Amino acid sequence: MHRKRVVVTGIGAVSPIGLNINEFWDSLIKGKSGANFITRFDASNFDTKFACEVKNFDPLKYFDRKSVQRLDLFTQFALVSTDEAIQNSQLKLDAIDKNRVGIVFGSGIGGMWTWHHQSEIVFRGGGPQRISPFFVPMMISDIAAGQISIKYGFKGLNYATTSACATSAHAIALGAIHIQRGDADVVIVGGSEASICPMGIGGFNAMKALSTRNDAPEKASRPFDKNRDGFVMGEGSATLILEDYDFAVKRGAPILAELVGIGLTADAYHITAPAPGGEGAVRSMKLCIEDAGIKPEDVDYINAHGTSTPYNDKNETEAIKTLFGDHAYKLVVSSTKSMTGHLLGAAGAIEAVVTVLTLMNNIIPPTINYEEPDPECDLNYAPNKAVEREVNYAISNAFGFGGHNVSLLFKKYQ
Repeated sequence: MHRKRVVVTGIGAVSPIGLNINEFWDSLIKGKSGANFITRFDASNFDTKFACEVKNFDPLKYFDRKSVQRLDLFTQFALVSTDEAIQNSQLKLDAIDKNRVGIVFGSGIGGMWTWHHQSEIVFRGGGPQRISPFFVPMMISDIAAGQISIKYGFKGLNYATTSACATSAHAIALGAIHIQRGDADVVIVGGSEASICPMGIGGFNAMKALSTRNDAPEKASRPFDKNRDGFVMGEGSATLILEDYDFAVKRGAPILAELVGIGLTADAYHITAPAPGGEGAVRSMKLCIEDAGIKPEDVDYINAHGTSTPYNDKNETEAIKTLFGDHAYKLVVSSTKSMTGHLLGAAGAIEAVVTVLTLMNNIIPPTINYEEPDPECDLNYAPNKAVEREVNYAISNAFGFGGHNVSLLFKKYQ
């Protein structure tokens, strides 16, 4: 079967370091940290008192008051990033067949704030009769995909992915596969998360997964650094517009990059820990390179999953060295989680956006807070400063609890 080419024509982001693509990219290349003390709730009695919150986000700038009350924060983020991506793509909504526009848009957890507020009503004496009729449709993880469809009238394939921190990378992969199959001309893909809430922070604290560097939040996310002590929770959303290449060319779309390789694997090892040596990551990266029909030495940059946790960073580094051999020391690896924090289900999408921007600008964002090298993490992580370098092929990695691995390979569009 002839496989259609898949290109990226639009990107949008709502992040802890910028409410749109221009702000986001400017902060990234300047090495700006999005971490600070939590303002969404009183975190004074939590082990971790900081996170990478989205700042200065006023939902009333984007929605009317009634809509704000009926949309969980993660859905608000999703709609805003999608609107930017559609505008960015110059997609003329009145000139396309909306039956041929699909949506694959995920969330790792969904509407945690909605759950929190409605639980408070019940357990503080309001009783079940006080539960909002909008509770379920605001909370469920697929509602962002549904709301995007409703807003724009897109009537093609529509669903959500949920695979922990690989969620939105899976959404991108599946959206691309649908285009390759000919199921749609355009697929809106991405992910959104808003889990900086008491149960979100408390739950990851209970797992000992979060950094507790409360004396210096902006220094807490330090992927590949010897003194890393856990990840920093982030929130936000990212959207990519994927299109059939021929369709994009015909309508004169601005083509930003091409998605040429997909690798999907499972560790089959542990509910939270990565497989030893990053074995699953080795296979996902190998598969995406083979899918693209290139050689490992053609890869110039890897946007690492790079969570700033002891095991992930060590195992991802080992996986890169296993697959790439000597070339591992010639390519550049960086973790933008050092600036954005870990957006959980939205991480794969926002890091795919970073990868596209890197290809477009030939600038690799840094890994900030890299102060003391770890002997087990000995690659070029673009420490603390952006790197200007020609980038033609780049991989974006996303790995999730449960052993989910996704590697996406993007190519510069020329």
